[in-house]
Order: sequence, then C-alpha cells, then structure tokens
Amino acid sequence: MTLTGTAPPGNPGPNPEASPEIGPEVGTEVGTESRPGTPPAPADHAQALTVVRQRHWWRWGVSVLVLFLLAQFIWSLVTTPNYRWDVFARYIFDPAILAGLRLTLELTAVSILGGFVLGGVLAVFRLSDSAVLNAAAAGYIWFFRSVPILVQILIWYNLGYLYPTLGLGTPFTGDHWLVEFQTTSLISAWFAAALGLTLHQAAYSCEIIRGGILSVDQGQWEAAAALGIPAGRRFFRIILPQAARAIVPNAFNEIIGQIKGTSVVFIVALPELFYTVQVIYNRSSTPIPLLMVAVAWYAVFTTVLSVIQFYVERRYSRGTQRTLPPTPWQRTRRAVTAWWRSLDDRDGRSDRDAGTGNTEHTEHTESTVRP
Repeated sequence: MTLTGTAPPGNPGPNPEASPEIGPEVGTEVGTESRPGTPPAPADHAQALTVVRQRHWWRWGVSVLVLFLLAQFIWSLVTTPNYRWDVFARYIFDPAILAGLRLTLELTAVSILGGFVLGGVLAVFRLSDSAVLNAAAAGYIWFFRSVPILVQILIWYNLGYLYPTLGLGTPFTGDHWLVEFQTTSLISAWFAAALGLTLHQAAYSCEIIRGGILSVDQGQWEAAAALGIPAGRRFFRIILPQAARAIVPNAFNEIIGQIKGTSVVFIVALPELFYTVQVIYNRSSTPIPLLMVAVAWYAVFTTVLSVIQFYVERRYSRGTQRTLPPTPWQRTRRAVTAWWRSLDDRDGRSDRDAGTGNTEHTEHTESTVRP
C-alpha cells in the first residue's frame, strides 16, 4: 500500500528537470523554461490577428446553378406562347371554376374533420389493453390502407347493387321494421365521395395520432398518475398537448394532400375543381392553360396552409427550444438591419482609414523635417 504523498519503492518520484513548468510570465507555454530577460508578448498581438471567414465555394456554385435554372424556367413561362396566358387570365376567376373550388374545399373540410375525429378514436383503440378493440382498429387500418381511394368511392357509390335497402330492424334478418331507406336515394355522389374520403383519411390519421401519443415520454404518464390526475384529464391536458408537437406537421401534410386528393371524385362526376377544368378544356381545346388554372389554385391553398403550419409549429415549440425560429417578417427585418449596419460600418471604417492615413502622413512629414 502506498501512502498519499510518498513515492513507491524503486520509484524516486518525478524528475523536476523533466517535468514541465509554467513560467511566471503570462503567455509562457507549458514545458518551456521561462527566461527572466524575455519580454512578454505584446498586448495587441491578438487584436492584430485577421479573422478570415471560411468560404464554401461549392455552396456558391450550387446556389448560382439553382438561380440559373429558376431564371430559365421563369423565362420559358413568359416567352412560350403555347401557355396561352390570356386564356389563363380569362378562366382563373370564372364562376364555374370558383364553384368547383368551393366543392373541393367542402370535401376537404368534411373528410379531414371526420377523418381525424374517427382516427383519434381508432388511435385510442390501438393503444387500448383490450385485444378486441386493438384488433378491430388494426383490421380497419389494414383494410382501408390496402384498398385504393378510387375503388372505395366507386364501391360506396354502387352500394345499392349489394344492398338495395338499408334500415333498422331485427338483427341478422332482412326485416327493417323500424326504419328503411332506398340505398340509391340515400347515397348520392357527394355522400359517396365524402364517405370514401373520410374513411380513407381516418386510417392514416389514426397512425399519425398514435405515433404522436407514443412520442411522449412514459415518465409523463407515470408522473400524472402519481399525482392522482384522472385519466381523461391526464390525456387531454398533459399528454395530448405534448403529442401535438409530433402530430401537427404530419397532420398538415395530410390536409394539403387531401386538397389535391379530392380530384379523384371526378370518377362519380362531381364538378370539383379538376373535373370542371377537364370539362372546360375539352370544349375549348386548351388543356395547358386550364390545367395551369388548377395548379394556381392548388398552389394558393397549399401556401396558405404552409404558413398556418409554420405558426402552429412555432407555438408548440415554445417549451422545447431555447429560441423560437424567426418568422419571415423577422428574417426580413434582421437582413435589412444587418445590411444597413454593414453600410454604416463600411463608412466608419473608411473614415478611420482616412484619418489613420493622414496621421501617418503627418508623422512621416514631421520626422523628415525634424533634424
């Protein structure tokens, strides 16, 4: 056993000549012997160093290439006569186009609202300890994600072929003594499209909500249960707000995709935006300008939803990030402020350089004249 402060047998201890020492002067490096007559480094040595910013030439090259391709694309849009921008301007606010756009938004709102409500219920079933509820939700998700949305809408639209009448009555019999409807009169084209879109969306919304709930740390559940918070309040006040951070981005992607996905309802002759555009360009033989009208309206609503998504995500990021991401207005204001300050600094540096040059010239003149 070796006591603290004594050297072990056979080891004379550290060699004072070989051990590095720190000199008394500030700035002396470790392992060098200090010299009393050596003057210290000048105090302004660090200030005299020039800091050179690293240049990323590949980034500049790729940026120039992207700008060139963008300019080429814009130039082709403006100069190519086959785009027929006069036809585009004539139909962009056409009443038939606006009516189709209104139907597109109606189907999107109904299917998204119903899909996320039903998807939330299915997500709770998938997380349930009940084997029956879990299996039922899993089977629903498997079926509606396996069948294309176009096929689903056609099946609902032709449901009268399978079941001529629908109603309530004695179970496991065809006796609808309580209430009975003709299937063809109950399920219209709009109802079949809305039902197909809603049920299809619910399967994907369920997985989005379930993934967001599973992203919450298990300790949050345990801490809330330890405090005696009821299960319902625990879920809606503690777990769900934290899960929203993971749910919101995917949910907005689904909404944006659903706006464009409603174009499949043309199969049941619903005059939504894409169907209306098809009818018009088949009559006028101008497909490209009319398709550009549809693209423009889809782009407008995608942009609006993207802006809303940014601010919603920014709000939910308040508890997880030290500094929130700047808004577009803040980015613009900071860029303008930095540019303005750079101009002021450049003017001030020019004045200082001019003043320094005059001083050096004066000192040189005085030293030349002085005997």
